[in-house]
Amino acid sequence: MRMSVEQPLWRALTAYRVLTTLYAIGLFATAYDRFVRPWVALAYFGVLCVWTLATLRRVANAASCTRRFLAGDLTVALTGILLTPVADAPERIAAGGPTLPSIWTAGSVLAFAVKGGWRWAALASGLVAVANLVERGAPARDTVHNVILVCIASVAIGYVVEVARASERTLARALEIEAATRERERLARDIHDSVLQVLAMVQRRGAVIGGEAAELGRLAGEQEVALRTLVSGGIVPVSRAREDTAEGAVVRAVDGARDSRGDGPADLRTLLAPYAAARVSLAGPGTPVLLAPAAAREVAAAVGAALDNVRRHAGEQARAWILVEDEPDEVIVTVRDDGPGIPEGRLAQAEGEGRLGVALSIRGRLRDLGGSAELVSVPGQGTEVELRVPKAPEDTGSARGKAEKR
Repeated sequence: MRMSVEQPLWRALTAYRVLTTLYAIGLFATAYDRFVRPWVALAYFGVLCVWTLATLRRVANAASCTRRFLAGDLTVALTGILLTPVADAPERIAAGGPTLPSIWTAGSVLAFAVKGGWRWAALASGLVAVANLVERGAPARDTVHNVILVCIASVAIGYVVEVARASERTLARALEIEAATRERERLARDIHDSVLQVLAMVQRRGAVIGGEAAELGRLAGEQEVALRTLVSGGIVPVSRAREDTAEGAVVRAVDGARDSRGDGPADLRTLLAPYAAARVSLAGPGTPVLLAPAAAREVAAAVGAALDNVRRHAGEQARAWILVEDEPDEVIVTVRDDGPGIPEGRLAQAEGEGRLGVALSIRGRLRDLGGSAELVSVPGQGTEVELRVPKAPEDTGSARGKAEKR
C-alpha cells in the first residue's frame, strides 16, 4: 500500500523546483550588469535549467528519487553557492546579495526531507549551512537567518512525513484486520451452512448408533469444534511493515504470529487453541493477547493442568469452557466445568496427602509469574479456576528466577 500522503508533497516539490529556477534566473537578469563574471553565472544557470527540466520525473515520486539523485541534486545546489563569489561582485555579497541558486537550494533539502525524514533533512541543511558560511566568508545575520529557516522548515517537513508513514502503517494494519474479519465471517456463513452441520449430524448419529459409529461421531465432533474455532475466532496474524526505500513506499506483509519461544511477545490465544475440543470451548478477544513468552507458556500449562483435573475428577463427558480476557494491565483466563464440583476441604486434604496438582501446577505457576489463581467450587455446580497474570515482563523474569533459586 503506497503512501497517499507523500504524493502531494512530491507534486508540490516538482512545481517548486521549476518556479524557483525561473526566480533565480530572474534575479540574475535584473542584476546582470553588476556581476564581475557574468559568463560564470550564465554557464551555471544553463546547467541548472537543464538539470531541473531533466530531473522532473525524478522528483515525481519516492521510487525514482534515489539516494544517488539526491546527492547529485544537492551537489548542484552547493556548487552554485560556492560559485557565487566567483561570479558576483564582493560588494553585493557583503551587502547580503543572493547566491546563484537562491531559494532553489531549499528544494534539494526538501527532497531529502520527503524521502528520508527529518534526519536526512538535518544532514542536507547542515551542508547547505556550511556552503553559505564559506560563500560569505564570515557569519552574517541574513545568512544565519536563511540557514535556520531552511533547516527548521526541512526538519519539520521530514518529521511530518515520518508521522504520516506511521499513520499509514496503522491504517494498513486496521484494513488488514477488517479484511480478515470480513473474510472469516463469509467463510463462517458458508461453512456453517454445509460442513459444520454435516459434522454435527455425524456426531449425533454416531452417538445414537454406538460402536464404531460412536468413535466416528466423537472424531467428527472434535473436528467440528476445531473448525468452528478457526472460522469464528481465528487468529489474525500479526502484520509486519517495512519501508522499501527503493520503491519509496510502505509495503505491507503478513507474518504468522511470533513463536512463543522467541524473544518477542507471544500470543496466548495460539497456545490455548489446541485445548479446544468437542467438550472444551475456547472464547477470547479477536485481537492478539500478548504476554512475555515464558509467562504465556506457564499460563497455558496451568490451563492444561486445570483441564486435566476436569477429565480426572469430572469424567470424560464433562464439558469445560475457557474464557480469555485481555485487560489493560493483566490477562485473565477462566476455566469452568459442569462437573460435580469439589467437596469442601478436599483440596486441603489432597495437599496433606502430598497430592499437589492444584497447589503446584496451577497456583505455583501463577505465583511465580506474580499473578494469582483462585478456585471456586460449589458441590453439584461445577468448578471455576480464575488465573490472573500481570503483563509486566520484568516481573515474570525476576519472580521466575527467585523460584528457581528456591
